[in-house]
Amino acid sequence: MATCPECDADIEVDEFDVDKGDLISCPECGSNLEVTTTSPVELEATDEDDDDDDDDDEDDDDVEDDDAETLDDEVDDDDANGEDWEE
Repeated sequence: MATCPECDADIEVDEFDVDKGDLISCPECGSNLEVTTTSPVELEATDEDDDDDDDDDEDDDDVEDDDAETLDDEVDDDDANGEDWEE
């Protein structure tokens, strides 16, 4: 038996049926919960949106890196054409 940290409802969870890091949902309030320990079973509220935000941040970093490489390529191309920017 475990307790929902959001609504204090008793949740029947067998420590042999879950592993640390497993995600479950509270049947009373619907909160997403992560198993933090298995003996005894303890639950912690999670916010799934945080994971999505982290993924978006990583994608943004990739785009910025691509933009930097594109700028470097353009500068190299200008130098190869013999253009002199210091007139």
